[in-house]
Order: sequence, then structure tokens, then C-alpha cells
Amino acid sequence: MRLLFRCLGLAGWPLLLALATAPVLAQTPSTQTLRLATLAPEGSPWMRELRAAAAQVRSETAGRVEIRFFPGGVMGNDQAVLRRIRQGGQLQGGVLTSSELALVYPDASAYTLPFLFADWAEVDRVRPKVDPLLAAGFRERGFHMLGAAGIGFAYLMSTGRITSVEDVRRARLWVPQNDRITETTFRIGGANPISLPIADVFTSLQTGMVDMVANTPSGAVALQWHGRLRSLYDLPLAYVVGYVVVDLRAWQRIAAADQAVIDRIFAATTARVDATIRRDDAAALAAMRRQGLEVISPTPADAATFRDIGARAIAQLEREQGISPAILQAIREAQGRQP
Repeated sequence: MRLLFRCLGLAGWPLLLALATAPVLAQTPSTQTLRLATLAPEGSPWMRELRAAAAQVRSETAGRVEIRFFPGGVMGNDQAVLRRIRQGGQLQGGVLTSSELALVYPDASAYTLPFLFADWAEVDRVRPKVDPLLAAGFRERGFHMLGAAGIGFAYLMSTGRITSVEDVRRARLWVPQNDRITETTFRIGGANPISLPIADVFTSLQTGMVDMVANTPSGAVALQWHGRLRSLYDLPLAYVVGYVVVDLRAWQRIAAADQAVIDRIFAATTARVDATIRRDDAAALAAMRRQGLEVISPTPADAATFRDIGARAIAQLEREQGISPAILQAIREAQGRQP
């Protein structure tokens, strides 16, 4: 009998150990991985901030949440990224511009309405009040908004010289694919814009398929367009915003306590980007000027013409409800303007 117990004891230790540890293992949550795609190039300020945020998330959640980024457009254009997010396999989110996200949420483009903001002070008044409304709109469409960060004011830039409205009307002008606001604005102004994914612009500038673009100075440098650009029209066209969004299904698989940690970290991350973008834009513009970029100021008449075109575009989008009246009203109220 004693021999039998010895045999059972020796043979049973692995089973007893497994039974003893099973409840502990069951209570240990598996790592939730969020894979996010972005066109931001590796080494850019955006990517440095995003990777720092991912490291902080992993540390503060004790490895329960891991965020991986696929930079430089390796996951394809906007439609490919959104399709992969919806399929729920390869990607769970992205760092995308408003024109890309307008495919699923048209109000994502609200801030890019032409000449909507007079200056940075208006941006600072509007965003704290309107960002939460946009986050709610994303949620209704199946996305959780981790953050939004200003990328700066976009300017017209050309491989030639921009001296008048007529130069813009004659240009082979790029507009982002699916960016209804920008395309509407330029068509109202008499231009014939060429719609392309942002990832195709570099090659198109090289081949001459397009010879004029609208972007921020830091964006032009980050995407390496600046080597082809010879002039900048010194009239801010639109305020550009990037959003960090995650598929709501993936987000809801994360524990509530970890969600709070991630939200806090990304709110701080996007706030840092907001705080530094003005300095980065100024530095990028200075660098482009040293390389020969000519900055051309519009005449008062041309500036008035452009602003009139912008007002007509906004009015048309209002009539067609390309932007929801509620969001536009919230922006105007925050600006202190009458509807």
C-alpha cells in the first residue's frame, strides 16, 4: 500500500501542480494587441511620439496591452487601411487624416473647411469644445477616438511660381482622395483638381502628373515633397488634423482600467504634438526657404477672392449636409461668430 501511494504521489505531482496553478493562469489576462497603420514616416515627430506612447502603455498596463505601428503607408492607402480595420484581422486602428476618415465619418473633415480659422487663437478656443463631439460621432460609427492632434495650417505649394488665382486655376492641382471639402472648394474656384491617395503624391510630383499641392510645411518635409517644390502661397488654406482611432470591437476587449490608462497616455501624447507643431512648422518652412523655396504673398484682391471661394464652398456643403449642421454650429459658437 505504501508503495502504491509512493507511485501515485510521484505520478500525480504534475497533475496536482497543474490543478493548483490552473485558477491563477485563468485569471491572468492575455495580451491585447492593437495594430495601427499610418502614413507618417518612421523617424518623423509623429512616429517618435507614437512609439513613446506605445512603450508607456505597455509599461503601465504591465504588458496587458501592446500597441504596434505600421508606418510609412506599408499597409496601403486609406481605403485599404479602413478595409483591414473593418475586417478585424490585420489592423485594429490607424493614425489617419480627416480626408481618409471622411469615408466613415464625414464630420471628421469639419476642421478643414476652407479659411474656417482666422488664426491659432481660434483653434485653441474651438477644439476643447468640439473634439468631444467628434469623438462621440466616431463612436456612433464604430470607432474609439484615442486622440486628435493638429498638424498645422495647409498652404498651396507648387513646382513653379504661384502669383495669382489664375495660376491655381491652370495648375495640375492635387487633392486628397475622398476629400470632398477640398475638391468642392477648388472646383468652385474654377480649378480642375486631381484626386489621388496621399501615398501617390511623391511620385506624381516627380513625373509631373501634379505640379501643385496643399500641405503644411512640416508635412511636405516629412513626406519628402519639399525637394520638388519651388514656391509657397502665403495664405493659410485649411487647418489639418490627424486622428488616432481604434475599432470599437477591439477597444471593448480591453479591460476598463486599461482603457483609462490608454486614453490618458494618448491624450497627453496628442497634446504634446499640438504644442510642438507650430514650432515644427516654422522650422520646416525655414529649412525649405534655405533650400530655395520662394514665399509669395497674395495681393489683397486675390486673398479676398480665395476667401469668397471658401465661403461659397462652406455654404454649398451646408446645403448638401456634407458637414452636419450641429458640428458646424458648435464650431461657430466656440468661435463667437453668428451663424
